[in-house]
Amino acid sequence: MFECAAVGAGGFLGAVCRYLIGLMPVGQSGGFPVKTFLINVAGAFVIGIIAAAAVKNVQISPRLILFLKTGICGGFTTFSTFALETGDLLRAGNTGTAILYVVLSAVVGTAAVFAGEAVVN
Repeated sequence: MFECAAVGAGGFLGAVCRYLIGLMPVGQSGGFPVKTFLINVAGAFVIGIIAAAAVKNVQISPRLILFLKTGICGGFTTFSTFALETGDLLRAGNTGTAILYVVLSAVVGTAAVFAGEAVVN
């Protein structure tokens, strides 16, 4: 039960941070969803740090890892929004922007995980 509470508390914090960033007055550049892209890259970077720290330091509480990875990062990142925005771009005929968004999100997000791990290692 404590694990569920840890995930729920982290999810609350991550979701609130996501919401607050969504309020920032950053326009979409050519229809490109800048805020969602940056949120997902930042979340990938942070989860890379957490994952590497957990491997490197086995004394970190498994509940803290759940709180940080599944809770905060899960509540903060926005795959469902990413999928919706990609669909919106495709429906609007912005195929090139949609493809760019998908490719950049996957490539830069994966690179951010490695960068986060490198910070710890």
